[in-house]
Amino acid sequence: MESSNGSKTSQPAPAVVKLKPIEATPETFQEFGQVIEASPDGEEFGPADAQLDLSRGIPRFYIMHLEDRALKFSNITHHANVTQCLGSIGGNVWYLGVAKPSIVDPSEIKGTTGADVIQSHCGHYHVPPSVDDVRAFRISGPKFLKLNRGTWHAGPLFKQDAMDFYNLELSNTNVVDHTTHNFVKKNNVVFMLDD
Repeated sequence: MESSNGSKTSQPAPAVVKLKPIEATPETFQEFGQVIEASPDGEEFGPADAQLDLSRGIPRFYIMHLEDRALKFSNITHHANVTQCLGSIGGNVWYLGVAKPSIVDPSEIKGTTGADVIQSHCGHYHVPPSVDDVRAFRISGPKFLKLNRGTWHAGPLFKQDAMDFYNLELSNTNVVDHTTHNFVKKNNVVFMLDD
């Protein structure tokens, strides 16, 4: 940014928004996806199982090693083509920032007024997440999260130096289906988890 005399001015430091994480349960997380917990061996498929959409590519199931993921974030991402599943190996406590899916059907764009509909570099249309719509969850014990297609997410975040996670997505999710919103650049905000 430049002032009227041509000198550079800096953007003010980002505002810090503190989020108090709540425990992820099937009820508290239902707007964003599912919490999958242990079920008895031999139980038939039902609504408590992950309702997956892996139909748009080759599934990829792997162990993801992460380091230095403190309880803060300024970027949030979504995947428009897959229901992603994440879970910590060993059931250690971890955290996830989320916002509801905001993918827009192209047929609904004409005539839309007031909405900040943008096209992702991946091709689909969406409305950027609002600062006020971001929530934080604490995930503990032997369970994993299934994120609905398009759910905005930041993390996994954790207090340890490093953690390993189960990750189920598509083989090319991080190449062709990775849309990110930068809250510092767009909203001058960073999020801190208070737990």
